[in-house]
Amino acid sequence: MPFVKSPWLLSFIFWCLTATALQAQVFPKLIKKPKPKPDSVAPLDYNVINPFDVQKYLMDLRKGSDSLFYKDFVDLKRSLTPVSEDTLSIIWAPTNQLVQVSEQIQIDSIWVTAFEYFSSWDSKKINIYDFDPKDFKDTVYIKLYDPFFGSNWHKPLDETKINSEFGFRRYRWHHGTDLSLKIGDPVYSTFDGIVRMRSYDRNGYGYYVVVRHRNGLETLYGHLSKITVDVGQEVKAGDILGLGGSTGRSTGPHLHYEIRYQGLSINPTEIFDFSIGRLKMEIYPVTANSFEHVIQAQQVVYHRVRSGENLSTIARRYGVTVGHVTRMNGISSRSILRVGQRLRIR
Repeated sequence: MPFVKSPWLLSFIFWCLTATALQAQVFPKLIKKPKPKPDSVAPLDYNVINPFDVQKYLMDLRKGSDSLFYKDFVDLKRSLTPVSEDTLSIIWAPTNQLVQVSEQIQIDSIWVTAFEYFSSWDSKKINIYDFDPKDFKDTVYIKLYDPFFGSNWHKPLDETKINSEFGFRRYRWHHGTDLSLKIGDPVYSTFDGIVRMRSYDRNGYGYYVVVRHRNGLETLYGHLSKITVDVGQEVKAGDILGLGGSTGRSTGPHLHYEIRYQGLSINPTEIFDFSIGRLKMEIYPVTANSFEHVIQAQQVVYHRVRSGENLSTIARRYGVTVGHVTRMNGISSRSILRVGQRLRIR
């Protein structure tokens, strides 16, 4: 069909093209702005920069980490009483600051400053704590271990058979529990800690080790044939401290095992069930009854001389020396004893 040039049709097409043009998007003209010039930077003057203060850094680090030991951020400089210690928390963090102790040994200050009973360090004496059990009237709850924070426990021996109990023996106090062993058997640390003592006592413990623990207790391992740790060495529960033996005042191979709080002995059977080689509890309450035996031992003891007795037999009976008896009574070793005479022993 041939194309019809109709005026009406041409007008309609022109109107459509005009409407489409009016609806087209109009883009604004882009104007390129000049880049701002950078501000001039003054050169660094290295002469005015303060040097790094190492001591201040260590002190700040120590304050920050020490605060982890206590609830409510207890001030370590404050003199603490036994009942104000946070013994239920055994979270530790290193202070990265070493302190020098005896024998020129350097250890992390955490082991010296963490608690009141850790405020001193001595690798020559077992009881270095000024703690009078007669003034102890409260209860301190000690968390023995906490697996959540990686703190565990271990038996002192693979087999824990008792051959001598804690208590009064042969006119003197036996401050530990004796466990049977064979010479050369490994002896393990009960809890995580640091070795405070390794020594030799010819008339007593023989070769022995004292470990200070994070939970506030200390343990002693006596009559060893060999010591395999050094003073200041950190140990984990189950680490070998030495080998069993029969050194010192011993009638046969055994481990003399002590648990101490503030330097005073506690009956190990209150914490351990040696018959099955397990701890009895996770939290141990320290009370005045824990040290009743210490209070009794501190009481004044007198002996009334009987017929046939001399200073040697009396001293041997109470487990003391003749020199001790003579000093307590202001006499000499040549003094003649009278029947019925009263001698002070303690």
